[in-house]
Amino acid sequence: MSRLEVHQLVVSRGDRVVLDGLSFAVSAGEVLHILGRNGAGKTSLLEVLCGLRRADSGRIDPQPEGRALHWIGHKNALNPALSATENLAFWAALNGATLADPRAALAAVGLHKGQLTRPAAQLSTGQKRRAALARLVAAPRPWWFLDEPLAGLDIEGLALFAELLGRHAAGGGAVLVTSHQPLPGVVPGLRHLDLDRAA
Repeated sequence: MSRLEVHQLVVSRGDRVVLDGLSFAVSAGEVLHILGRNGAGKTSLLEVLCGLRRADSGRIDPQPEGRALHWIGHKNALNPALSATENLAFWAALNGATLADPRAALAAVGLHKGQLTRPAAQLSTGQKRRAALARLVAAPRPWWFLDEPLAGLDIEGLALFAELLGRHAAGGGAVLVTSHQPLPGVVPGLRHLDLDRAA
């Protein structure tokens, strides 16, 4: 899948329509930064594109397949009793991915030494976020759907995240990412979709 097209998407949360007739397209090599106020539908949009939520109407052509995408939401989906290494290995087994060395993926996002074996409950907010982002490195997939991935990251973490985005886009991957702040660094293929203006 080298291009994703969204046509006249309508999405509701409860009895409120949050997206009404939204259309856009994303191609391989692009990073689409989705903007909007709280409640504008950013998370709902990503959930629909990942198949986690049903749209009221509209078309996604083609609907991304689960094994072709990464979804990282607001929550890091870490078992607090397991270490970062154990969490990543468990995630890989659950998703049918084979990891030669989970520690290499964790090192790529800036986790080292004692941080790898400490229970996730004892990691800082930023370290937990890095542990979640390590999935992007551990099991390469062409489509990334990232909901507020910058939350909790320090300056070094933001720089590492910018490198991940750049390498993924340069390698022909695509990213749809929400955040309330600008994306760090120079991101190749960057475009913006403001849901406040699209409404």
